[in-house]
Amino acid sequence: MSEKIKIAIVQTSIEWEDIQLNLSKYEQIIDSMNPGVDIIFFPEMFNSGFSMNVKKIAETMDGNTVSWLQKVALTKNVSVVASLAIEENKNFYNRLIWVFSNGEITYYDKRHTFTLAGESKVYAKGKKKKIIEYKGWKFLPQICYDLRFPVWSRNDSDYDVLFYLANWPTPRISHWKNLLISRAIENISYCIGVNIVGSDPENKYNGCSCIIDPYGKHCVEMTEDETIIYYQLNKSKIIDIRKSLNFLDDKDDYTLRF
Repeated sequence: MSEKIKIAIVQTSIEWEDIQLNLSKYEQIIDSMNPGVDIIFFPEMFNSGFSMNVKKIAETMDGNTVSWLQKVALTKNVSVVASLAIEENKNFYNRLIWVFSNGEITYYDKRHTFTLAGESKVYAKGKKKKIIEYKGWKFLPQICYDLRFPVWSRNDSDYDVLFYLANWPTPRISHWKNLLISRAIENISYCIGVNIVGSDPENKYNGCSCIIDPYGKHCVEMTEDETIIYYQLNKSKIIDIRKSLNFLDDKDDYTLRF
């Protein structure tokens, strides 16, 4: 188990529906990174932007982008996390891919597809909550719109880190900031938000990616620029806060229906 784990958040603009250009851009970003990173987090639909044009952007799990993620993980000896459009069994999913440093893959399919943008008409809903274990840490993966639904992120698995990959637009950025803090406080966990900057045909984005500690405090300052955010998560901080504030012991029981 690693007492501390170093993460890097890639906050960047995304070239609309241009997968190859985006991957080339990310290669340059990765080459510029500080050494010693354990996990790299990319935003939602990092290779295409938040597009409903699945005929153009969707790939399979054997496709070029997943292979690219594996190559990065193996070459840099780092876990890599991103979401993209995946076609599987005649359905399309907004799928979060976690590639471990040894090249192995696990994934989470977005549960709450964004009805306001028509995502629910194109992408199938995920049906399984996922805990990802890495170096003695437990991570709960979520994607963008999932942030609005606290039951889905309820800490009933003793996870350490909750994270959201997103394309969260500027007009509702106050919701993003406040909900991320709420998720950290109510689950007594680190909460990571990975957003983009720039624009697409529908929205403008101003980043504000962040890392919130289990007490609800910002670990790093938010920025609206293209940047890489580095931070070292500390397991003892979670343990200490949960010992002093053992609120999770008083949570209600519940059952999710699919």
